[in-house]
Amino acid sequence: MKIFKLAEAEKIADLNDPSTTELHRDIIKNKPFLKRIYTDFYNEFKKSLLSNLEGKVIEIGSGGGFIKEIIPHVITSETFPAAGVDMVVSALKLPFEKNSIGAFLLLDVLHHIPNPRSFLKEALRCLKKGGKIIMIEPAATLWGAFIWKLNNEPFDKKSSWELETKGRLTGANGAMPWIIFVRDRKVFESEYPGFKIVKVSFHTPFRYILSGGLSFKQLLPSVLYDFIKIIENFFSPLNRIIGMYMTIELEKICD
Repeated sequence: MKIFKLAEAEKIADLNDPSTTELHRDIIKNKPFLKRIYTDFYNEFKKSLLSNLEGKVIEIGSGGGFIKEIIPHVITSETFPAAGVDMVVSALKLPFEKNSIGAFLLLDVLHHIPNPRSFLKEALRCLKKGGKIIMIEPAATLWGAFIWKLNNEPFDKKSSWELETKGRLTGANGAMPWIIFVRDRKVFESEYPGFKIVKVSFHTPFRYILSGGLSFKQLLPSVLYDFIKIIENFFSPLNRIIGMYMTIELEKICD
């Protein structure tokens, strides 16, 4: 596997070091296949925001992303100061007034939050009625779970909702979104009646692997990206089995 490792990824000594964000930003920018995946995900956020939302739109855990290129009015945030980040924010103690936010966007972030219950409670407080949380996260499908378990992050479908706090990126459970919104959906609906689950959809079974992600070399020429999307679309009826990602959309219906 070492021959497929990115030279840039070899430079990362500590995933939790804020400087890793800059390295991730460079990797995304210089890997066309991976950058197009991010672009497609940001466009999915944008499409979900087309409804008549009022209030600010906040991205939680912006990291090395480039969401402002797709949705310029988004306020970016991280847990530490960084280039391209508008606010330093903890997802467990959001610095916003009650009923003031139109939407929270999270890309590969929920599964790093140590106490998802605290985040959901805070988000519910801050959102306006009709406001949304839109998340794109790893999916614990049959194929997704197999692949994500090969990753360097924990992936435990039997876990509780809490994480051991080991750091901004190393503290994780990739299966957490599936646990909350699929395995424990009735628990979520019971604990958070103020939210309606608008959508849980599975997608992107092949593109992320072929991009090499943030650690490995791109496996296909960038010109084949659209062709792989066509293949994914052909297999989309099987996404509940083979999807590597899931999109979760919540809407606040009451306090």
